[in-house]
Amino acid sequence: MQLLTPTNFTEYELIDCGDFEKLERFGKYITIRPEPQAVWSKKYSESDWEKQAHVKFIPKNSSSGDWKMLKKMPEQWTIDYAFNKTTKITFRLGLTSFKHVGIFPEQAVNWNKLYNFLSKKANLKFLNLFAYTGGASIAARAAGADVTHVDSIKQVVTWANENMQKSNLDNIRWLVDDALKFVKKEIRRGNKYNAIILDPPAFGHGPNGEKWKLEDNIKEMMDSVLQILDTQNHLLILNAYSLGFSALVPQNLLHDFSTKNKSELQIGELYLKATSGINLPLGVWGSLEK
Repeated sequence: MQLLTPTNFTEYELIDCGDFEKLERFGKYITIRPEPQAVWSKKYSESDWEKQAHVKFIPKNSSSGDWKMLKKMPEQWTIDYAFNKTTKITFRLGLTSFKHVGIFPEQAVNWNKLYNFLSKKANLKFLNLFAYTGGASIAARAAGADVTHVDSIKQVVTWANENMQKSNLDNIRWLVDDALKFVKKEIRRGNKYNAIILDPPAFGHGPNGEKWKLEDNIKEMMDSVLQILDTQNHLLILNAYSLGFSALVPQNLLHDFSTKNKSELQIGELYLKATSGINLPLGVWGSLEK
């Protein structure tokens, strides 16, 4: 099992975490946000946190809240992520009412993996499911892939399109659709992809009210996704951010395909290493590569 964390994301820093919160730097601006995995005590004092932070998210309920301004900062700003000296992608960040800022920085590990795989050959086909603001989509397009981006929320697809444009890229196929329904349509069409990533939420809804619950739906989703994965040349990455999931779950879901198609199966956890020295776990993953 591998524990993976970003090592070259200079415009992001997890400064400290604990007491169900995390202190993070995105470019020039520092935020305090809720973090349900941070069940331990903070390493730095509460006063140190508030001295550093520009803004703090105050939850109103389980799904929304307000930002308390501690120092002056814009509501939107940009940061870059570099793959090498000549290739970078750009993200527009913003203070949303549901605590997110538009990026999951631990996913930089997967952006690198996709970029390296998709750079090997021209015009490989890539599918991003539950694609959010498109970090993986933009990484894949920067590598030269033919990219399809699927998310059920129109506003975040629009946000992803903006990130593509800020990264000086084009020609990503944008789809507002339920991920499982889209995959089943692709099965019927006979379409195949060389690379697929999916990072499903614990709970969610499709654009027409379709219900998603990770434990209930992940088996059907993976059984379907594996039917559209090219068996000869592929990279599949499954992330699962769930407090109850072991890395053995993606291993068991991917094992039969790996054995049948002789692809390399790896599993592990993603985490962020704080400047204060603590490690913050952020989900389990499994991958297939051939």
